Amino acid sequence: MLDIFSRYSLGWLVVDQESALVVRSWIEQVVAAQGGIPPGSLTIHSDRGSSMTSKPVAVLLADLRIGRTHARPHVSNDNPYSEAGFKTLKYCPAFPGRFGSLADARAFADTFFEHDSHHRRHSGIGYHTPASVHLGTAAEVRLQRAAVLDTAYAAHRERFVRRAPTPPPLPGPAWINRPKDEEDAQTIS
Repeated sequence: MLDIFSRYSLGWLVVDQESALVVRSWIEQVVAAQGGIPPGSLTIHSDRGSSMTSKPVAVLLADLRIGRTHARPHVSNDNPYSEAGFKTLKYCPAFPGRFGSLADARAFADTFFEHDSHHRRHSGIGYHTPASVHLGTAAEVRLQRAAVLDTAYAAHRERFVRRAPTPPPLPGPAWINRPKDEEDAQTIS
């Protein structure tokens, strides 16, 4: 499960077969681990897999007041955030041709998601780690980067031809299906 704003992996699951009850339990655990999510403020976007469209998952999401959206039918690239994540996973130099066992796959996923969320800096979020953005420390990190760049500029202006360097901006809102603004809704009606 990926927070599209921060690119932080909230949780992952590797199983040998799909099961609506396993997915239901997993979603419940991931949401509970986040703590303090106001009811009605979360939407889960998923493919149209049988587990994600199942009655147990639908009931859970309704009980937790979590909205849900699904990929368009017969479209494999509906969610650019998860597609980018899958590509990063598959092209990871450590990704094996085959896993020896389910335990091997889980161990790989644990190492991959730990590194991707806590150590790898993502270009789409201003070269911060997803954990920094998700946990709210990105603004502080950006200020520290700005101080380092200001010091470098003051010491060696000749290295910066056009202007003083600045760190990339903090990430803005992220959408899969952007909600219509009130103005847009009025123009349509």
